[in-house]
Amino acid sequence: MKQDRVRIGLSISRRQLLLGSATAAAAAGGDRPNIILCMADDQGWGDVGYRGHPVLKTPVLDEMASSGLRFERFYAAAPVCSPTRASVLTGRHPNRCGCFSWGYTIRPGEVTIAEALRGAGYTTGHFGKWHVGSVRADSPVAPSNSGFDEWLSSPNFFENDPLMSHKGKVIRTRGEGSQVIVDAAAEFIRSATARRQPFLAVVWFGSPHAPHQALDADRRLYSNQPEKLQHFYGEITAMDRAIGNLRKELRGLGIAGNTLFWYNSDNGAIPVGSTGGLAGGKGTLDEGGIRVPAIIEWPDRIRKPRITQMPCGTVDIYPTLIEITGAKVRNQVKPLDGVSLSPLLEGRMERRTKPLGFWVYPAPGIAVASAKLLEAQASATPPEQSRQTTKRYPEDDLPGPAAWIDGDYKLHRKRPPGGGETMALFNLSDDPSEKANLAARDGKRVARMRTELEAWQKSVVRSLNGEDYR
Repeated sequence: MKQDRVRIGLSISRRQLLLGSATAAAAAGGDRPNIILCMADDQGWGDVGYRGHPVLKTPVLDEMASSGLRFERFYAAAPVCSPTRASVLTGRHPNRCGCFSWGYTIRPGEVTIAEALRGAGYTTGHFGKWHVGSVRADSPVAPSNSGFDEWLSSPNFFENDPLMSHKGKVIRTRGEGSQVIVDAAAEFIRSATARRQPFLAVVWFGSPHAPHQALDADRRLYSNQPEKLQHFYGEITAMDRAIGNLRKELRGLGIAGNTLFWYNSDNGAIPVGSTGGLAGGKGTLDEGGIRVPAIIEWPDRIRKPRITQMPCGTVDIYPTLIEITGAKVRNQVKPLDGVSLSPLLEGRMERRTKPLGFWVYPAPGIAVASAKLLEAQASATPPEQSRQTTKRYPEDDLPGPAAWIDGDYKLHRKRPPGGGETMALFNLSDDPSEKANLAARDGKRVARMRTELEAWQKSVVRSLNGEDYR
């Protein structure tokens, strides 16, 4: 069990005890929602039809945006993939557990949303890109040791006919990559529905991450585009179709009304994609690097289409689901950086209760190749461990860029590797493209937001040094 492992050299061995049981869940009746968390890989804020893309076809996402809750200011916790995934699982900024960049992992001591909901009687499944740990069954950061009952997972992005790890056993699947994992999720959902058990299905696509390999039929939709764009657009359209097939499955089972279906991307646009006019892109803390498409469908609770301009993010997923499901988590690792959006879903929330913090710690990514799964399975090497460090980080050294979003205002502090610092302040309501730096005109606001940002960063460093696990 993951809780029996020594963690990051801090000798943390306490168990994350979760209150609740399947018996208690059954007694509560069938009114708790099923939950599906879908996430794209490298889909930019403008890479959707409903935002007016002149070429791209995403009819399913367009329909979801027109019938559910559409977020105009939804933020990935980081401008790259693995850290954002850690934030979804924990409700915490990824730097708190040392998940600095792509290829880093969560810490075994974190409580995941899968653990929390499984403790409340949910059955849990992960399908698709993992990228926050190994997919070897004996790893302390495999899906099975992170709260998932069922899983068909890839260590990183994947294309067509992908190699996947089914609960630690590598298999070669057949089919378009997005549809492969939706098929696996659908089978899991059918089984849970037959047992009348609420479920959490985490479906993390490998698209539209490069290299792009669209099916010929999907490429033909974009035959008037350059070949590179045919593949890129075709992958997004295939993912959109797979999402549609998953929604049809819910309707066929008669459970769509009481299923919360949450869709978002893991970071901003890559160069071939679209930021929708926002500055920057993947890898930056400009709006184009962290603002992503996001939609929630929940027909029984969101009965009229709405658009929200309130800043929300991937750190909010965990606390929202905890409140909605009534899960009780004993010894919750704190602090959480997210807030519950349950009142927003009910139309009772107009302002966020605390700011959103962002911090890119200067650490290089770690290569993780899905294509080498079979080699790893045949190897006699010891199990992969979480990539963490035992070093202690000083609170008075806060390297790398950071940002603080409080309502309409965003403070962006840049600290280049060579030294120096620049501060930029933007009113995102008036200037979403971040063209007008207000820092010189509003020094008082800059000073206040900078103080808050640095206090938050010091809190993150204390977490990084293991204080949350004591």
